[in-house]
Amino acid sequence: MSDFYLLTRAAYAKLSRPVAKASLRMGLTPDSITIIGTAGSIIAALTLFPIGQLWWGAFAVAVFVLADMLDGAMARERGFSTPFGGVLDATCDRLADGAVFCGLLWWAAFGAHNASLAVATMISLVTSQVISYVKARAEANGLKGDGGFIERPERLIIVLLGAGLSGVSFLHVPWLLHVAMWVLAVASLVTLGQRLHSVRTSPGATDPLKTTPQPPTDSEEEASEP
Repeated sequence: MSDFYLLTRAAYAKLSRPVAKASLRMGLTPDSITIIGTAGSIIAALTLFPIGQLWWGAFAVAVFVLADMLDGAMARERGFSTPFGGVLDATCDRLADGAVFCGLLWWAAFGAHNASLAVATMISLVTSQVISYVKARAEANGLKGDGGFIERPERLIIVLLGAGLSGVSFLHVPWLLHVAMWVLAVASLVTLGQRLHSVRTSPGATDPLKTTPQPPTDSEEEASEP
């Protein structure tokens, strides 16, 4: 886990504590905040990005992402979290990330008609999901699969800043999203390689696994009879 991620999480946890307390008093739960934040991110990304509203899309998604992050602060204030809450949060993160890249991919392909931008966005879309899967799969097998050059906070900052600033007309930087997406695509591929290397070098990663012989099926038994 990157130092940047830890610093931003710590700062946000401190700033969000009053809001978390107020949300709990209103009867909201961490899971409900996760769902609300994710739904808002998906709706904003899939309605604003495809029509070229890059600034407003980036702004709206950023607001809902911050709201989604409130669930952790609420769980700490409440004094406990749940295993389901962790799974729900990770699942919703993947859905929100996918929506952001899908919205931008639609605009790149059918709005900007920019093949290079579309390719970079597709690479970022696929690798963002696979990077998370590598970690989850590795940890499920008792291996180490975290770390890497870029993680979700950095990924969101790059894509939202690139989209948002390129959508501000008076800045005259429409190329910024193109640059941001290629930087993200390359960095994500590097991170994917780093995580696979981390898994590969984990203790026990290359130990042979015992396989249980499967009993022959009826068809196999019939075929073996003279």
